[in-house]
Amino acid sequence: MGRENKAASIAELKERLVKAQSAVLTDFRGLSVADLTELRTLLRKSAVEYRVVKNTLARIAVQETALAGLGPYLEGPTGIAISTKDPVVASKILSTWGKGKPTFAIKAGIVEGKVVGPAEIAALGDLPPREVLLARVASAFQGPIRQAAGVLAAPLRAMVTVLAQVGKQREKAGAA
Repeated sequence: MGRENKAASIAELKERLVKAQSAVLTDFRGLSVADLTELRTLLRKSAVEYRVVKNTLARIAVQETALAGLGPYLEGPTGIAISTKDPVVASKILSTWGKGKPTFAIKAGIVEGKVVGPAEIAALGDLPPREVLLARVASAFQGPIRQAAGVLAAPLRAMVTVLAQVGKQREKAGAA
């Protein structure tokens, strides 16, 4: 790889990492070509790019950025899954897919510009889907509103009950 190619590769990787919503560093040791092809296909369906990088070039790419904390994780074979749209999708796919592969490991990652460790990536992978989280938030907002509506409707319900009882008493008095 010539100097110009290395410089272009470094600049491209730096640009992709800075623009990424999330990036997950993986150790793909022990995986077959078929396994990597399967992983790339899964990631591509969710608009996530997976590429194998040279650690030296990756260290240079992140060196002068806020992502310099990735440096210590750039050891051994390294693949990077980069997502520019959804900060959680790469973590979900890699965590789920990696459970069946004992040699596959998640090293670290970037989530919205912050370097996080493998535990945080795994936690992101275990989050429920976005729609479920939004439904939970919506129901949390609905609870107090329902209670307030119930409290405001209580005097009206009480008055209707009292009027119904008065009506029954008058009917009994009129029948007697």
